[in-house]
Amino acid sequence: MDSKTLNVLEYPKILDKLAGFCDFSASMELAGQLEPTDSYDLAISRLAETTEARKLLAVQDVSIGAAHDVRQSADLAARSGVLDPQALLDVKSTLIACRELKKTFEKKEGEYPRLCLIAEGLPETYGIVDAISRVLSERGEVLDSASVKLADIRRNLKIAHDRLMSRLQKYVTDTRTSSMLQESIITQRDGRYVIPLRAEFKGRIKAVIHDQSSSGATLFIEPLPIVEANNEIRELQLAERDEERRILAEVSSIVGAHASELKYGVENLAVLDLAFAKAKYGDELRASEPLLHNAEGKKQRAEGGRQKAEQQSSIPFGHNVVNPKSSIQLIQARHPLLDPDTVVPVDVDPREGTRAIVITGPNTGGKTVSLKTVGLLVLMAQSGLHIPAQNGSELPFFKSVYADIGDEQSIEQSLSTFSGHITNIIRILKQIDHRSLVIFDELGSGTDPQEGAAIARAILSHLLEVGVMTLVATHYPELKTFAHSTEGVVNASLEFDIKTLRPTYKLTIGLPGRSNALAIAQKLGLPLSIIESAKAEINPLDLRADKLLDDIRKERNRTSREREKLEKQRAKLEAQNLELEKRLEKIEDERRETIAKARAEGELEVAVLRRNIDSLKSQLKKASQPLQAIRAIEEKMEKMEEKVEAPVERKSDQLSVNSNQGLKLGEKVTVSTLNAEGVVTALGESDAEVQIGTIRVRAKMSDLIRKSQEKSETSDEKRVASKSVSSSRISSPVTSSPGMEVDLRGLMAEDALDKMERYLEQAYLSGLPWVRIIHGKGTGKLRQAVRETLKGHTYVKSFEEGASNEGGEGVTVAKLNAG
Repeated sequence: MDSKTLNVLEYPKILDKLAGFCDFSASMELAGQLEPTDSYDLAISRLAETTEARKLLAVQDVSIGAAHDVRQSADLAARSGVLDPQALLDVKSTLIACRELKKTFEKKEGEYPRLCLIAEGLPETYGIVDAISRVLSERGEVLDSASVKLADIRRNLKIAHDRLMSRLQKYVTDTRTSSMLQESIITQRDGRYVIPLRAEFKGRIKAVIHDQSSSGATLFIEPLPIVEANNEIRELQLAERDEERRILAEVSSIVGAHASELKYGVENLAVLDLAFAKAKYGDELRASEPLLHNAEGKKQRAEGGRQKAEQQSSIPFGHNVVNPKSSIQLIQARHPLLDPDTVVPVDVDPREGTRAIVITGPNTGGKTVSLKTVGLLVLMAQSGLHIPAQNGSELPFFKSVYADIGDEQSIEQSLSTFSGHITNIIRILKQIDHRSLVIFDELGSGTDPQEGAAIARAILSHLLEVGVMTLVATHYPELKTFAHSTEGVVNASLEFDIKTLRPTYKLTIGLPGRSNALAIAQKLGLPLSIIESAKAEINPLDLRADKLLDDIRKERNRTSREREKLEKQRAKLEAQNLELEKRLEKIEDERRETIAKARAEGELEVAVLRRNIDSLKSQLKKASQPLQAIRAIEEKMEKMEEKVEAPVERKSDQLSVNSNQGLKLGEKVTVSTLNAEGVVTALGESDAEVQIGTIRVRAKMSDLIRKSQEKSETSDEKRVASKSVSSSRISSPVTSSPGMEVDLRGLMAEDALDKMERYLEQAYLSGLPWVRIIHGKGTGKLRQAVRETLKGHTYVKSFEEGASNEGGEGVTVAKLNAG
């Protein structure tokens, strides 16, 4: 890529921002060296890496930990150098970080193929971590356990030190010598232990003078009797130093043996951290991955692994056949260096086949920012960075990008602004081809307007012949006409608010811009006579064209506002529909749950009734009595079975329309389709609105049951049921049911078993087919005692653990023998 263009478009500032998200120096170095690639495969691979990293960081907090760039330390160790403790600790923390990252990416190749490929290049620990941990503490101190010799030296050093301190302490505490001392302390000079003697007592204590205070009032002396003790300590300290160095050299040699693997691993670690930095930068920009099109339209395969090596991988990037689109399509694009909360996004979406966009409009209207935004986003995309634009943004892939923006005036080279621009344009024209993007700001400016417009038009025509994608900002009306009449070229403009005299920075594709010079001058207070005189000098056709453009722009703005309102209404309606669907689903779930519960209770009642009948039959048979007495009960039981087994269907004609014609607001009704009671809040011709709790629903009149009628129907059913129950009670001397379950939680085992025994007897006598015994999970002792008691119990046929919806391990379901 052209280095001058990178600087003009402020690409280095993007790299500085990116480097700020890197966690160690090696990745910061990579970030500073990152350039837009001219390889389509590599660009796709870089974008995919960033996408994978953002996806990973969204669900898991991953980083390179406490890794360091240990390449120099590895080189030094490879040359038989001795690493200091801190360098060894850096190597250790780096290897630990690599180990943790490799664990993170284990079994994730399907989700993050490119990141996993990079992680494969991270080094193993090679025993280095254990070797360093064995000899160094976390603070970088060589441990006593590093070697037997070091432990002996330090033990002897401690003994010698204590002996020396004891002897010096006598000088400090002895009344004969303590009065001669400046202070009762023991200190050090030149690595030897000394005491502070007052100068006037010089010679009173036989000693070696090592130093004196700045005032000369204090002498720091080493008494002769302790010279040998100091010598011994010094010798032991030197021996300790030599042994520590030997240990560090031994560990450094292990590091040096794996120097190449460590350096390779750091490079891969830097690539991985750079991918994380791209992801974090993309999150900060609220960016999205652009769809990058290859103008060649060939089948492509993505690259992965170490970007430094740029080796091709066999991982496909998703879709092999590339759509050879050539137009830029940016949706709500923002300049990445501007505040995302205040910058005005632009849409660049010309019709397909557009090769040049001519942007016109007033000064300070944002033309240059728009040009830089497009150019910079192209560079970011081809560097593997996500761009600050909405999803769905698409960019062609360019082999090269060139820009001529800003003041090219050079005093040193005696170049005017025009000459500077032309010199740069000539350089660009020599290097472009059909795969280039060219950006020109104020093309042809700095000279006579007529000649400048002619040159600008000629350059633009040449670029179209070559097939270059071009973005041009200009004030020349001739280029507006050229863009309108030339195929592949489109006008664009940046709006300007005449009322506030401020630009809106909104880019409009398809309409040329107006300079608004007369309107601005009039707003600023230029006399009306001068304004009118100026208008008289302008071609009437130009004035009419400006008015027509203004009318078109107003109509487009009105249409845009209406579209925004409709979109908001549509979104609101969709949200309301979604909420209503959720509410109806909840009501339907509750209805089905209620029906299922009622069905289960009915099945239980039928089972109890059948068992009672069987028991009654057995008793009548034993008594040699006829069975006609229970046939009526059997018939009613069969009807109950049919009713219970019947599928739940929506009731359509419970009431005629006429029966609900007298419905009033506030009247209580039951909605048969929901099996829920509510209050009528609104009435229609064929339906009504019913308030059920906090929810309002619309229901057909035929689905509503009045409270009075419901009561009558319910009373009929109760009368029928009471007759059947009473007849069964008359005909069957069965004990009353104790209920389907017994709760033993909170009882001691003995009390719980007594309670269960009484319950089982009553349940057996009442003819229950099965029961639930609730003992809870707890420690499991009560559960074990209950199940031991149930084994071989007189009333129990079999038992099993409760289902998950019945309480699981906390419940035992026991099937009872027939009475």
